[in-house]
Amino acid sequence: MPHIKVAPFDTKIVDNSKSSLIEFRAVHSSKDIVLINRDGKKIFLDIVKKEREYLVKPNKITKGSDTAFLKEMLNAFAKELNLKILHANTAEKPHKPKIAHEYFKTIEDFYNFKSNFKKIKLEVGFGSARHLLYRANEEKDTLFIGIEIHSASINQLLKQITLQNIENIWVVNYDARLLLEMLPSNILDKIYVHFPVPWDKKPHRRVISNFFVNESIRALKKGASLELRTDSQNYYEYSLEVFSTPKSSKFSVEKNIDIAVTSKYEDRWKKMNKDIYTVTLESLEESEARELKIDFSFGDLNRDVEIPRESMIKEDYFVHFGKKYDRVDGKGFVVECSFGSFNIPEKKMIVVNGSGYYLPLNPVKSLVNYKAHNLIKEVLNG
Repeated sequence: MPHIKVAPFDTKIVDNSKSSLIEFRAVHSSKDIVLINRDGKKIFLDIVKKEREYLVKPNKITKGSDTAFLKEMLNAFAKELNLKILHANTAEKPHKPKIAHEYFKTIEDFYNFKSNFKKIKLEVGFGSARHLLYRANEEKDTLFIGIEIHSASINQLLKQITLQNIENIWVVNYDARLLLEMLPSNILDKIYVHFPVPWDKKPHRRVISNFFVNESIRALKKGASLELRTDSQNYYEYSLEVFSTPKSSKFSVEKNIDIAVTSKYEDRWKKMNKDIYTVTLESLEESEARELKIDFSFGDLNRDVEIPRESMIKEDYFVHFGKKYDRVDGKGFVVECSFGSFNIPEKKMIVVNGSGYYLPLNPVKSLVNYKAHNLIKEVLNG
């Protein structure tokens, strides 16, 4: 991470700075943070004080992934305050470009999701993407949404999309359980979950769950299906239990049935004479339309509230407050906060100044994040 080491200085010069770059300083114990604002893009810088030098670095919660921007802000901060730099790794160097591809989508692209394709199908954990690429080439009138959390698999698929001139795949780096919440009801024609990690020792991490099944049924069209393929006997038996949970359900089981395209792992398992199970759950009826009306504003907040130290654990979400930094100008405070889903928690800085806002960005518009936000508001209102 880019950083600078500077000679010790009186941090009060930050408060007296007339620079448009600097908004305010806040303090927790021996650590200072400074809010930097460049053209509306805000990050915190940490000032870690040591006897012979001060370390200035981007705050890990608000830093984002734009290394060039972070280097620029560190250099500008040192120049504005005329700091004596002892060491820095902020020289501008050629850096690898971020994934920039028209078919690489963020979770925000699904807030008001619409498609001109005749059909929409979803694959969870596409891995090598052999199955996804095959399907997309065979079904040009279908939009395929591929979800994966591993960057190497994502980059490889994006390369293949370009090489094969494919126009009907969207690639998403996110958790499928939360992405399903963003989709309208009755929109999917198929969900593929092929060879998910069994997580035998941590079954709570399995992608197939009661929540996932219920959200899948809601998002699937009537008569459309969720298809699970697994080589794990434990996962197969577990899926039968979960697929039986809905009030009414219809599912079928196939064993060692070949499909048109297989992954290298499936080929390996077949050579090992492992059984391959295919469990298909059908959506039996149309679901009610659901519109997520989520607002992450805070309204008026209490500047003198006491922040709880213990985590607040609910059935499907949590809230945990970290360090509280008091603003030296007396206009409120900043507090670290982790919250939301147990699988993909959000971590934000919350600036409280009469009202409040999240940094670096608002949370993802999921139901669990909204529940957590309302609990955070309740706490910050005292």
